[in-house]
Amino acid sequence: MSITEAQLVLADGTVFEGEAIGATPPDGVAAGEVVFNTVLSGYQEVLTDPSYAGQIVTFTYPHIGNYGTTPLDDEARRPFCRGVIVRDLARRRSNWRSEADLSAFLVQHGIAGLAGVDTRRLTRHIRDAGAMPGAFGTADEVTLKAAASAEPGTDGVDLVAEVSTPEPYTFGNGPLRVVAYDFGIKTSIVRQLGEFATVEVVPASTPAADALAREPDGLFLSNGPGDPAQVGYAVDTVRQLVESEVALFGICLGHQILGRAIGAGTVKLPFGHHGGNHPVRDLATGRVEITSQNHNFAVDADSLAGKAEMTHVNLNDGVCEGMSVLDGRAWSVQYHPEAGPGPHDARHLFDRFAQEMTR
Repeated sequence: MSITEAQLVLADGTVFEGEAIGATPPDGVAAGEVVFNTVLSGYQEVLTDPSYAGQIVTFTYPHIGNYGTTPLDDEARRPFCRGVIVRDLARRRSNWRSEADLSAFLVQHGIAGLAGVDTRRLTRHIRDAGAMPGAFGTADEVTLKAAASAEPGTDGVDLVAEVSTPEPYTFGNGPLRVVAYDFGIKTSIVRQLGEFATVEVVPASTPAADALAREPDGLFLSNGPGDPAQVGYAVDTVRQLVESEVALFGICLGHQILGRAIGAGTVKLPFGHHGGNHPVRDLATGRVEITSQNHNFAVDADSLAGKAEMTHVNLNDGVCEGMSVLDGRAWSVQYHPEAGPGPHDARHLFDRFAQEMTR
């Protein structure tokens, strides 16, 4: 099997050597914000999570692709990430569910990749220097450095418009009615909601009046990519939805948008939370859950005073992982209770949402 040499160049000039895998990027260059994810399995779910729009995903687990891919594990209609970096790409797949290998999956969806990289060194560098733009491919180092320097990353960019559904659609046939705003919603979230509700998934730009005209029992704000400060139209909409007194539940970007809608601030974390092993404490019960997470921005806990109560905290770094709006029926969490991939410790939050809608 022939090997095509390639390299990754970060915006600060740091270089990592490897070999090209997946699709061939235009002009031999793929660029985006480089982040790392610590999951041990679930690489397909990670790559198809719309929250990774604009980003190059580095897997810290060294052996990726060993069980292949199947459309049943896709979390969206296609991957929105800019690329993938791995230490060792499995040359053979072995799983009864597998329909294609990871390399073929990347080629099918036009996603470029880089293998043979010292991902431990790369991860340590990101942890020290923070997530930053980078470019990889077969182009020369000067070209890649220029592309990395020109890449804006996820700051100041509306990536939600890129991933949101263009038209409303319905899933499930449960007795409750939920209107779910698609800021980059994962399929596993829609499935969880569909177990107890008829879910109407609507575009991110849907006005509050249109959502409320559907007479929902509950409103859901989904996960999604990028900077919550760049989706002011969604913040304005959610501000009106909170005032409607319909039960409202937000996850990830939905949590951040809810925070901004009630007047709280958001901040960008140095290298974000991406993985399936983050301990989160429920401040009301003291219960600790191991959670799945994927976000670069977070709600500023200090800005919640008088607006909302912080309900959950990340035990690694103290980041706000959940909140409940004061004098309202709106609440949210920063992490992913649906997992996909990751532990299912927090799936009970969907049951809580169903209960809130029937109060």
